[in-house]
Amino acid sequence: MAVYSMTGYATGQCTPRPAPLTPDAQATGATTLGLEIRAVNGRFLDLSLRLPEDLRAAEPALRERVAARVRRGKVELRAWMEQRGDGGVRAPTAAELRRLVGVQEQVQAWLPQAQGLSVAEVLQLAQRGSAASADWIEPLLALTDRVLDDFNAARAREGKRLAAMLHDRVAQLRALAQQASPLVPQVVAQQRERFLQRFHDALGGTPVDPTALHERALAEAAAFAVRVDVAEELTRLQSHLTEIEQLLQRGGEVGKRLDFLIQELHREANTLGAKSASLELTRISVDMKVLIEQMREQVQNLE
Repeated sequence: MAVYSMTGYATGQCTPRPAPLTPDAQATGATTLGLEIRAVNGRFLDLSLRLPEDLRAAEPALRERVAARVRRGKVELRAWMEQRGDGGVRAPTAAELRRLVGVQEQVQAWLPQAQGLSVAEVLQLAQRGSAASADWIEPLLALTDRVLDDFNAARAREGKRLAAMLHDRVAQLRALAQQASPLVPQVVAQQRERFLQRFHDALGGTPVDPTALHERALAEAAAFAVRVDVAEELTRLQSHLTEIEQLLQRGGEVGKRLDFLIQELHREANTLGAKSASLELTRISVDMKVLIEQMREQVQNLE
């Protein structure tokens, strides 16, 4: 399964024929449906629709379709209708004019003082009446499915790029962990020698049993080794890296889980730095934090 980015964009248009056209309607040109979907990061699915009044009836079905294909992100879906014809103005058909005249006569029968319809009002009402037909809903939903396919394909391409970057950072973190593993025994051995030297310097010429002196240095070195041991941190870090790779391989909705694992990686890197007893270990800890922060920024883009 693919890994999806929450960032994406797609658009599409179609020119449906919702009903058999009369000669009058054919002369006015076709109506084009347009749809645009764009999305950015978000903790949950936040879907907003921008629809003309003529397409409001499709809102529940549009929400259901988007929610079935997108899980997280701030998503905006915009649809529009565009009339193509002479000057972009569709002339009303004879049937539409008869209907409007009938409605006007009924209104004026009850309200004799009511003004007659203007040309602009006739054009507006005729356009609304023709476009409000439920026959537009199916073409719009079909267009939505097509645009959602393109939208998810774009998100999958971006997700693939982000997954490749995360795999690269995981490999770099593993390399740093391997560099850190042999450093702790070296630091402990060096510290043991320092303890012995300090004991000799402190005692001066005082006669002391060499065996007791050596045992004391070993005890101090053992206590020091316990304080600076980072074996558990490195083991947990490797375990988190393995789980990240498995999640990326599995795909799907991995963003929240990856975000949690990034927090755990940061915790282990911090502990490694706190226990550091050498400049080399400190450098490794800092390099790990830089890589983990880069991963965090990208993981927040994943669904």
